[in-house]
Amino acid sequence: MTQNSTAHPKGLYVLYSTEMWERFNFYGMRAILSLFLVNALAFKQNEASILYGGFLGLSYLMPMLGGYVSDRYLGNRNCIILGGLVMSIGQLFLFGSASTFLDNFPLANSLMWIGLLFLIIGNGFFKPNISSMVGSLYPKGDNRLDSAFTIFYMGINTGAFLGMLICPLVGDIKVDGVRNVEAFKWGFLAAGSAMLFGTILFYFLKNKYIISPTGEAVGLKPVFNQTQTVSDESEKAEFSTNSILTTLALFVVLVFGIHFYIVTAEANPIKDWIYPIIYASGISLAFLIMTDKTLTKIERDRIWVMYIIAFFVMFFWAAFEQAGSSLTFIADQQTDLHFLGIELPPSSVQNANSIFIILLALPFSWLWVKLQNIGFEPNSPTKQSFGLLLLAIGYFIIASQVKDLGSNKLGVGWFFVMYLFHTMGELCLSPIGLSLVSKLAPKRFSSLLMGVWFIANAAGYALAGTLGALLPPTEVVAGVALPSFLGFEIHNLYEFFMVFVSLAGLAAILLYILASGPLKRMMHGIK
Repeated sequence: MTQNSTAHPKGLYVLYSTEMWERFNFYGMRAILSLFLVNALAFKQNEASILYGGFLGLSYLMPMLGGYVSDRYLGNRNCIILGGLVMSIGQLFLFGSASTFLDNFPLANSLMWIGLLFLIIGNGFFKPNISSMVGSLYPKGDNRLDSAFTIFYMGINTGAFLGMLICPLVGDIKVDGVRNVEAFKWGFLAAGSAMLFGTILFYFLKNKYIISPTGEAVGLKPVFNQTQTVSDESEKAEFSTNSILTTLALFVVLVFGIHFYIVTAEANPIKDWIYPIIYASGISLAFLIMTDKTLTKIERDRIWVMYIIAFFVMFFWAAFEQAGSSLTFIADQQTDLHFLGIELPPSSVQNANSIFIILLALPFSWLWVKLQNIGFEPNSPTKQSFGLLLLAIGYFIIASQVKDLGSNKLGVGWFFVMYLFHTMGELCLSPIGLSLVSKLAPKRFSSLLMGVWFIANAAGYALAGTLGALLPPTEVVAGVALPSFLGFEIHNLYEFFMVFVSLAGLAAILLYILASGPLKRMMHGIK
């Protein structure tokens, strides 16, 4: 049995639905996490931003392990089910934390850390495997893949929309301007329930619909053939003992080197140690993959393309992921949240991104196909440079609005304008990146290189935590040092936003230059 060569396979929509409920879980929790830390567990805002960045960074570092376990031992399907169940348990721990903090603060604090750990581990097993399975539903080089990942990405953001609608609605409640801190638990419970439902859905539908173009089951436990012809693509990586030991030594050196470079007088174990581990892991794993003896010249060039783009993508996520920390604090404290006669929960403002994704995902998918048909479709790295540029424009628009704001509050509508540009940037960058990994990755590295791709996200999120901590206080107190970036003090919101305009804008220009030259050649015919 072969699948229709023009319509998308039904398995895409099963993965769409599964990912939708997982993203409900993740983004719903993310929407209220920083506010929960500050208002219930007495974190300072900069501490919450650093923890938020560390949590997101580790959540996207763990796909490295999840991808490896899948490629070598369990297969995609088992890892998705395992990851979903572990994340459901993690949300129950957060529910317990939010239920006990008034009566037993130490217990609530411990439950919060345990819950986040479960979410990190579960996401590591879930995330790379469901993304890599999308590519497995299509023949190698299928020109529907960019469109497929854009549709899949709409599923991600449908879940994000529902999560950031419902979890703040039940968990971020204010009465007469006073936040009901006991309500956070219902947001975490809603997130966990969605995750459990999505896992059960995948379990019952996987055998019927998650199949290859020739009708074979996709994502089973790997079986390595003992023999292969010279013309076959190598099925299993070959790492020497020396390359593994060298990689481990490189990892240790990088962790300590980065630690001593970024450590400050104000000790913070997440910033001082977790962030270096995230950065060192990405570099070390990239080095290890390149030592595989079976890599051909073309494969090696294509993997280098992924690494170079991943470096630029890091700056996109560092700016984009302010949504759950610094931008939420600004929405909570310095924004007029009245919109169309309704006062919005501050944690719900970031949901504009999900709404715009749902509205724009199919038009963007149509746009790439239309441009391809008339011979004007830009290659994937060029699309991603456009994404960085749109992100910078979004921040520049809101920066211009806060420049002369004074003691007034920012209109929430400007957040929506900013998120519109951020969303268009995201559609040019993130689903295109997932598709690019599926196109460029050798089969034996499909899940592991998807894990490497998510490490770029992880590094970006860690950097997001560092940059989010630059948010200046609403009131400057004499004698209290202001946050600084590269030696420049951040005095106000305008200067804070211009940090992201500068980083994303410069990255966009450099990636555009590389995309039209060396990266195009190194992809060897793949767009």
